[in-house]
Order: sequence, then structure tokens, then C-alpha cells
Amino acid sequence: MSSTKSKKAQPYTSLLRGVDALLGEDVASVLDDETTKVEVAAELIPLSSIELPESQPRKYFNPEKLEELTQSVRVHGVLTPILVRSHGASKYELVAGERRYRAAQLADLKLIPAVIREIDDERALQITLVENLQREDLNPVEETEGILQLLAVRLGMFPAEVISLLYRMQNEAKGKVTQNVLGNPEGKLIQNVFDGLGIIAWESFVSVRLPLLKLPADVLENLRQGKLAYTKAQAIAKVKDDEQRQEILGSAIGESLSLSQIKERVRDVVDADEPKAAITKPEAQAPALKTRMETVYRSIRKSKAWDDPRKVKRLEKILLSLEKLVSEDEA
Repeated sequence: MSSTKSKKAQPYTSLLRGVDALLGEDVASVLDDETTKVEVAAELIPLSSIELPESQPRKYFNPEKLEELTQSVRVHGVLTPILVRSHGASKYELVAGERRYRAAQLADLKLIPAVIREIDDERALQITLVENLQREDLNPVEETEGILQLLAVRLGMFPAEVISLLYRMQNEAKGKVTQNVLGNPEGKLIQNVFDGLGIIAWESFVSVRLPLLKLPADVLENLRQGKLAYTKAQAIAKVKDDEQRQEILGSAIGESLSLSQIKERVRDVVDADEPKAAITKPEAQAPALKTRMETVYRSIRKSKAWDDPRKVKRLEKILLSLEKLVSEDEA
């Protein structure tokens, strides 16, 4: 069963155009030609004929929100069609609309409205990623992973290679290296993708979002599921002992602890784990410190740091701090 829609109201045309604009492709005219020849309308297809792609960027669905959508689907049906592509004889692969697809399954529907398009593998993944990044309930971890996947597809790289490239761009922007990464095609493509998404600047993505992926697995998973704000996650991650960290993690979620309460508990654990050597009396540490100072002084005099203007400035700041420290003692 199918329903005819006007060219202006073709479902998913706006999404596809948005993807084209983001990816720097001028295929809007191609879409116009396609819809002029054949008006693409939603068709009712069996749910059982739809398969999920092997690589799904979305890993977590809020159970409460999914249940709300399921109740709506039971009453009103699926109002917005999903997007699929042909995948073998009488089979389809989902491209966009996974939450509606899952809600339809939970509502025990047999048929679901779908727009069927001929889309290649790379473009299908790009559309899925962009749709996922446009969700309102996207959490920082999903957003970070989604942007990395999109960049990896666009650049033809592994995510780890993309991360390395982003850090090189950051170092160049800060003047730490003289590589021409920002001006090469890869750097420009990255900047264009971030500009097109309009979610976060690439500089903020590198400094704020990428460190999230280094969080312990248990903290990262709770952050991904929306059970924890990322400021709280960063505080809890400072606890290195797995058992102690999981205890604080459970309390933070179960008792809805504030950030200040979490920091206090983390501080208690970290302070308790400090090695006794760290609280040795100052007078006992003095001889060792003097020896280190003398060693560093000799090394600096022979160092090539004096040939680097930036290092000279840093040495000057350190020297000023030491002079201030000595003057306070003499006052």
C-alpha cells in the first residue's frame, strides 16, 4: 500500500539535502531530477523485512522515552516514515528512524511506513550519522563518538587516525608546530564538517570532548546512558581504584549527589591513598631538594633551551617565581 505525496512534501528530501550541504556535495539538482521523474512516496512494508546495519552509531536508547513513543505508536501509528534501502530480495536495511522502528516492534505492528531509496554503503552510513547527530537527547559521549565516526568516513581513516590529526591541528593552532595541517585538504574538510554540523567548534571538540573517551569504562558507560553529567564523570574518574570508583559512582547515581558532594568523596579517597612519603616533614626533604636544584641548575646552563625564545620566556617566569620566594623569606 502506498500514498502519493506532492514533490514539495517528499519525506527525507530535507535530510538528504542537509547531508549534501554538510558533505560539500552539490546533488540537490539530482534529487530534483529524481523527484520530477518519479514521486517518491512512503510505502507500508513488513517490519520483519527490515534489517539493522552492522555498524550502528547509536548504542543507547532511553527506556522511558522509548516507552512513551511506543504508547503513541500504539494509538496513532508511525506518523513519520523511516528511511530504508533495498538489501537483497524483498529485504531492506534501515538508514534513518531507528527509534520509530524499535517502537513499532514493541507496539507489535506488522507494517511500517517507509521511504525506499537506492543509497550506497558510504552514503547510507553518512546519513545515519548525521541524523543521529541531529537528535535533541544526544549526550556528550554519543555526540563525540558520532562526530569521530563521521570524520572517519569522510576522510577514509580510522577514528584513531582522526584523533591524531585533530591533535596535530590543535598543536599547529597553538603555534607548537609548524606543520601545514590546517591549510591542507584534510584540515579544511574537518573544519567544513564542524561548521556544517553547527554543534561545537573543532577546537572545543579537541580540548573538551576528546578527553571524555579516556574516562574509565564504567564511568564512560554511565555517561553514555545519561545517568551522569560529564562534569561529575570527570571528578569520579580521578579515583583509580576500580572498587572505590564504582562505590562512588553508585552513590552519585543512586543518591543524586551534587558535584561538590562527589568531589568531597573523591578527595577523601584520594587523600587516604596518598603514600606516606608524600607527607614527610619538610626539614627531612630539604637536602634532597637542594641536590635536585643544583642538578637542574647545572643542566639548564648547558641546555639548548636558551636557543628557543618560548622556553626562555618560561625560564624567565620560573626565575621570577624563585626570586619572589627568596625575597619573601628575606623580608
